[in-house]
Amino acid sequence: MSESPTVVKLGGSLAGSPLLRPWLQAIEAEAGAVVIVPGGGPFANAVRAAQPVMGFDDRAAHVMALLAMAQYAVALASLGTRLIVAGDVAAIEQALSHEQVPVWSPWPMLRDAPDISESWDVSSDSLALWLATRLQASRVLIVKHRVQPGASAQQLVADGIVDAAFPRFLAGFPGLVTLAAAADSPSAALTADSGLAAIAVA
Repeated sequence: MSESPTVVKLGGSLAGSPLLRPWLQAIEAEAGAVVIVPGGGPFANAVRAAQPVMGFDDRAAHVMALLAMAQYAVALASLGTRLIVAGDVAAIEQALSHEQVPVWSPWPMLRDAPDISESWDVSSDSLALWLATRLQASRVLIVKHRVQPGASAQQLVADGIVDAAFPRFLAGFPGLVTLAAAADSPSAALTADSGLAAIAVA
């Protein structure tokens, strides 16, 4: 296993983009040192759309959103030769030790996690930091279609780029956290010295 892996959060907005496969290819080139945290993609969008229609509460929506991430993980893993779904720390460590790329499926690892609020305030952005803390990762790279270079975490929340809980999780993560646009060079963004600015809490 890599002693200090990089956690890469791939935004769900990449699901239907031609930019997704170049990112996956670049990540596979770093197999053994990178962990993917998937967004919810179209699966989470379906949960958001169904909630006001059906009327289920935020607790149910939270569980369904985690399952949406799990679905996206399965889809991503099917697109590469070294990508493998991993549901807990042990499985992630095993995949890394075998020079694979674990794609995190958060259910049931996050079931009833006391430090995770069951609301839309916590999305895969914050969950990437949560997992990175437990893996003692050196870096988190968040890949999104829309970015705001140089913005603080609070600014990113205000602009709707990251979730409301993100600054709290960022404050608790001791490593480097950077934000990349999907259109950036994946290989360059994956290197710690790529020049991407670290996200500040405030």
